[in-house]
Amino acid sequence: MFRWGVLSTAKIGREQLLPAIVDSENGVLSAIASRDLPKAKALGERFGARHAFGSYEELLASPDVDGVYIPLPTSQHVEWTAKAIEAGKHVLVEKPLALDAKDIPPLIKLRDQKKVLVCEAFMVTYHPQWIKVRDLIASGAIGRLRHVQGAFSYYNVDPNNMRNKLDLGGGALPDIGVYPTVSTRFSTGKEPIRVQATIERDKTFGTDIYSSIRADFGDFELSFYLSTQMAARQVMVFHGEKGFIEVFGPFNAGLYEHHRIELHNQNHTEAQVFRFPGTQQYRLECEAFVRAAQGGKDRVFTLEESVLNQKVIDAIFRAGDKDGWETV
Repeated sequence: MFRWGVLSTAKIGREQLLPAIVDSENGVLSAIASRDLPKAKALGERFGARHAFGSYEELLASPDVDGVYIPLPTSQHVEWTAKAIEAGKHVLVEKPLALDAKDIPPLIKLRDQKKVLVCEAFMVTYHPQWIKVRDLIASGAIGRLRHVQGAFSYYNVDPNNMRNKLDLGGGALPDIGVYPTVSTRFSTGKEPIRVQATIERDKTFGTDIYSSIRADFGDFELSFYLSTQMAARQVMVFHGEKGFIEVFGPFNAGLYEHHRIELHNQNHTEAQVFRFPGTQQYRLECEAFVRAAQGGKDRVFTLEESVLNQKVIDAIFRAGDKDGWETV
């Protein structure tokens, strides 16, 4: 069994990844590290981890850990991913991996030197609903794709939340802007050429709290909006000449909506509904990661893909400071 170590007691780990690891068929939770040792021990007892460490360095030095999951604040992802690779551990790191695409190639070089697996944790790319969207588009079910429309928003004005702290990598684009971009790229196999954006920042936090984005993919357009200070909503629609696909709860299926997509025909007289009840996308992500780390052929989200996705986010930030198109 693959032995997991987790750096920090962050909420997404507690609520999503640790349960996924415990429930997985090919991995066990071996260790948890926190700068607050009692917290690591308490969380370890809750999830059955054999080891608790009072520093991240101790966990990385442990011979009882094969790979690590890193849910630290965004600004620390690159640093600790590099340290984990240097320690010879496989790495699953929360998104966004970086705050600038240029910070990722050094990790690719290090990964290749140490011969370990390193992946950004885009759980949506393992969900069967997104695999179905990709397959429907590729099969011509909606004809020529002309437009993708998306939205992702929630309301959070807690000054102590890392999402509202600029120095920790907070903001809407790093936190949730990555999802419409990655799901569109994944579903179509296409890359955007240029982007336009309007970005609003919080006067107190300094973080981006609202963005309206237009991305030109050549054959089609993607338009979406984001906010960390609007009512919670998620939607993605792929509109073609012969029909359209609507994805319900596209990024947090089960929380925002049921696990389902709908395929509508051209004149809106027929619809096919595809349901994926009970899907645990974080568990699927963990299991695929372990199989790949152990030499399997599972498709995983590579660091090369991370570079491409982060380039889009970087271009959106640049576009928000100008009037007109910005090349990706």
